[in-house]
Amino acid sequence: MADIFREIDEEVRRDKAAAIWSKYGNVFVALAVLAVLAVAGWQYWLHRENQASQAVGARLEAALKSSRDGNGAEAETILKELAEGAPAGYRQIARFRLAAETAKRDAAAGVTAFDALANDGGLDQLYRDLARLRAGMLRVDLAPYAEVKTALEPLVTPQGVWRHSAREMLGIAALKANLFEDAGRWFDAIVTDPQAPQVLRQRTDLYLALVRGGAVETKN
Repeated sequence: MADIFREIDEEVRRDKAAAIWSKYGNVFVALAVLAVLAVAGWQYWLHRENQASQAVGARLEAALKSSRDGNGAEAETILKELAEGAPAGYRQIARFRLAAETAKRDAAAGVTAFDALANDGGLDQLYRDLARLRAGMLRVDLAPYAEVKTALEPLVTPQGVWRHSAREMLGIAALKANLFEDAGRWFDAIVTDPQAPQVLRQRTDLYLALVRGGAVETKN
């Protein structure tokens, strides 16, 4: 008796399945075709994106090679092209590299380029602060200490990612201006920061020796 009921149940299920297929079969086929097309389209898009990424990466490498070979003009030309038309990630790299390349031939123009990045609200704050640091590093040899301090002091918060480098640049700028008290304060901040890199601590010992020595007087 149980076998009979099982067979009847299976027959009912087959009849229901056949009825559903008869009614919605075309819909199922269409959905299957759409799924296949979607996967194929996605794979094609990934392929094109990969090709485009490889092409942009090759252009960026060409720019870096030109820079290493001393052909700054060619490097800038390629980087300008990438800064204007490359995908977002590469475009950001190109803009930073272009600013650095510009600074090689004209430090003041490099400051302007990095300042533009620092003031770009479309960039993540981390990269805006990096641009501010790079501009400040260039200012050490171009501007008075007060200007360098205004540019870099916002980066030396206790949790600032770039605080170690900013403190070093501030200390150097103060040394150049013979402001030994200020220089000592910035270098002491490096030494007392437990997260300061060891190699920076070693450099700071040399800086502090200069601070302790005071101004060097020359006799004619």
